Amino acid sequence: MRIVEGAGAWKMAAGAANDWVEQLRTPDLSVGTYCIPVGGTDDQSPHTEDEIYVVTAGRATIVTPGGSAEVAPGAVIFVPAGEEHRFVDVTEDLALLVVFGPAYGSRKDVPAQG
Repeated sequence: MRIVEGAGAWKMAAGAANDWVEQLRTPDLSVGTYCIPVGGTDDQSPHTEDEIYVVTAGRATIVTPGGSAEVAPGAVIFVPAGEEHRFVDVTEDLALLVVFGPAYGSRKDVPAQG
């Protein structure tokens, strides 16, 4: 067992546009925290791994090719590998607990969606 300290808690480096910190990594999954300040820009690209976001603080809108949705604390969002996605209209400092399966960056190619 391991308690993952700080996962999902708001913590930004001074002057950062956004911040990603990985707090746990195994071959099959990784866990981290992604933070975007009010008015910040989410500049991420699609990932090669499936991803779950849990909003722990803040408010924003997530946009994908399939649509958009407002998110707030408690929202759980699944993004399949390879899907374009972005958080926009960040109206309160946004903190996200992020779980990747398998571990972030461990796949070289995006698997076919279907």
